[in-house]
Amino acid sequence: MRVLAICQDELVIRTLDEVLLPSFEVEFLVESKPLARRLHEAGMEVFAADPRRVDTYLKQDITPNTCFIVEDNSRRSIKKILEAARDAGGTLIYVLHTGKRHANARLEAARPDTGDVTHFDLAELVRPTLVTELSRSMTRARVQQYQRYFADADRVLILLHNDPDPDALASGLALRNLLRRTKTTAIIGAMQGVTRPENLRMANMLDIQVEQITPTSFAAFDRVATVDVQPHYFGGMLDRADLVIDHHPEQPGYSAVFKDIRADYGSTSTILTEHLRAVDVNISERTATAMLYAIKSDTLFFARHTNRVDLEAFTFLYPLADAALIRKMEGAEITLERLEYVTRASRSGQLREQVFTAFIGEAPREDFIPYTADFFLQLEDVKWTIIAGVVGQMLVVSVRNLGYSRNAGEFVKRWFAELGSAGGHRAMAKAVVPIDRFRAKYGNLEGEAVAAKLAELADQFLHEAAAEKKLTAAR
Repeated sequence: MRVLAICQDELVIRTLDEVLLPSFEVEFLVESKPLARRLHEAGMEVFAADPRRVDTYLKQDITPNTCFIVEDNSRRSIKKILEAARDAGGTLIYVLHTGKRHANARLEAARPDTGDVTHFDLAELVRPTLVTELSRSMTRARVQQYQRYFADADRVLILLHNDPDPDALASGLALRNLLRRTKTTAIIGAMQGVTRPENLRMANMLDIQVEQITPTSFAAFDRVATVDVQPHYFGGMLDRADLVIDHHPEQPGYSAVFKDIRADYGSTSTILTEHLRAVDVNISERTATAMLYAIKSDTLFFARHTNRVDLEAFTFLYPLADAALIRKMEGAEITLERLEYVTRASRSGQLREQVFTAFIGEAPREDFIPYTADFFLQLEDVKWTIIAGVVGQMLVVSVRNLGYSRNAGEFVKRWFAELGSAGGHRAMAKAVVPIDRFRAKYGNLEGEAVAAKLAELADQFLHEAAAEKKLTAAR
């Protein structure tokens, strides 16, 4: 297809020449003869003439299939150029705005006489690529810095949160690759082992060994990195880390030499995919499989808290991963043990104004609580689930919602932050508080009374939000 570009800026001309060739047959029209000569000597198809004259275009054998690109730098009116192009038979006319598009009224004055013209901004075309490249360059510099910082360490600890999930496991594996370490020089550790069936299945199938770590052993490592978790999570047992990579909202109360926290990302594995790509690390099938499964798991296959970058990471990893292995890992989701706690919640729970709350009593593992919360969110007419249970001496509260109502993280912070640990995202959140502190504040509650109290807190929280909206609208 033939393109006639009417431009006066040399940088714009050279840019278009690079972008459009060889897909299009490109010719440039300029007003300056010296510029035309210089560009012609550089090997470009260019001629000098008055772009406001109809005969300029007629001499060039314009056809209805010729595409016109007219540069608008906001300094001079392009109205006569557009009229001349149309009068010469031009029907495919594009205006490329290289200046401030709305800096003056000339463009608006031109539109009624120019017919069907397509407008686009050079900034809009350049920005995505430029931002992506700058972001990757900055990520590369950051990764190279922490790689050098970790290079001379004899022993490295990559610390995960308690009972690590797929995102934590995959992130630990990815970081070990980034640090160019082995199982012996970079230990992936957690204070509690892997217990959830699908996570055990993942760890076994991908040979991800997670060692149980105690706070007293932190000092035995030259460097400590946390992934998918921040040091505040450990309740003062770790007040400093050398590297923190996480996708949860940033928390205070610790110091870090390096950190990369992106709360708008759906998974930590997405962040680490960018790190791996930035420094051109070869991603093995095992690592790609772990990270792809993690992104799919943490975003509920892009059904919650998903960013464009999560989709990009998934698309990049997919051809590198073993899809059949992922299907095998997903096969451990439902167990009779889990269904027991779903049944408990069904018996003791209550549904009020599309909010389902339940107390499942004592549980041997924490994962039964978020699993139950996820399960009941699938019910018709349920938009929020708030499930609580007791693990050891701690009350664990898991909150889920459909993602377009009020923030789940704000809910747990509002009612539980002063009692223990509380935080999360818009669609999912968790609080872990000592059961005696909960009862000291809310009463010596048991069984269904706990579910009723949670329903009361949710009702107050959600109705406050509705009242605030009405007040804002009234103003």
